[in-house]
Amino acid sequence: MNIYIAFPLTQSEQNILTGALQPDDQCFWAQTLTQDERFDAFAKADVIFGNVSASWLEQNNNLKWVQLYSAGFDQYLPLDWDNKLARLTVTNLRGFFGEPVAETAVAGIMALYRKMDELARLQVQRKWVGSALRPDMHLLHRKNAIILGAGAIGDTIRKILEAFSCSIQTVSRRTKPTLEDLNDLLPDADIVIATLPDTPETKHVFNQQRFGRMKETAVLVNVGRGSAVDEAALLEALQQSRLGGAVLDVTEQEPLPENHPLWTCPNVILTQHTGGGYDAENADKVRVFIANLQRFRQGEPLQNIVDFKRGY
Repeated sequence: MNIYIAFPLTQSEQNILTGALQPDDQCFWAQTLTQDERFDAFAKADVIFGNVSASWLEQNNNLKWVQLYSAGFDQYLPLDWDNKLARLTVTNLRGFFGEPVAETAVAGIMALYRKMDELARLQVQRKWVGSALRPDMHLLHRKNAIILGAGAIGDTIRKILEAFSCSIQTVSRRTKPTLEDLNDLLPDADIVIATLPDTPETKHVFNQQRFGRMKETAVLVNVGRGSAVDEAALLEALQQSRLGGAVLDVTEQEPLPENHPLWTCPNVILTQHTGGGYDAENADKVRVFIANLQRFRQGEPLQNIVDFKRGY
């Protein structure tokens, strides 16, 4: 079996993978190849581990399975999955990032509530403000929270917030309350957390009208997809103090341009799509791939097959 590894791994991470391969398997490591050599290696592959250019996928008739190294697969949605690529199975890392992303979401909320962002700036300036900040600090304890999305990230955030005695409502696609009920829920929420995928239904879920229904002290957290938030409307609400703050791991455009107003907008924590990161991230991704590879060899159903028609 020819396997193309599309992203860099350390030697120890490579050793985990090669230790699980069979003698007749051949690995092509993109990190050791020139740009021209990469496509030639890809064209020989039966299996891909990692995210390759979408334009490549229709150019390899031998390809049987792609294991993405991400939960997201937006770049592949426009391809012809009904015809040209109907033969191909794609799996993603749905559920993989639950714990790190949840910790990032809660860390961002805590940073705003406990003024950690402002204190960090004051530390760089060597400026002691101290007690003047205390009246503007908030407690996470006993806050009312809405979590949009009932997957691994939303479920893990719920468990963390429960430890702070928060009142929590989860909005999902299938069970009440759903997105159709969101307008009625927003006025009572102190924290609103989006963990949504990128689908037509979730495009600009948070817009001017919905920001208008939120408390002036409410915090919006987006750790799903940048498309869920109308950033122009968000900026207007923040700049006019009609919203308490925002924690954004994702934005509509990434990387965020240097001149984008979110960089300097008050009460915004930008975590630059690092929410899923942790020290053993790639090693654990390799282990997920190995487990799915064993299923693939044995003809068993693979974990986390992407349904491109549904968009998740």
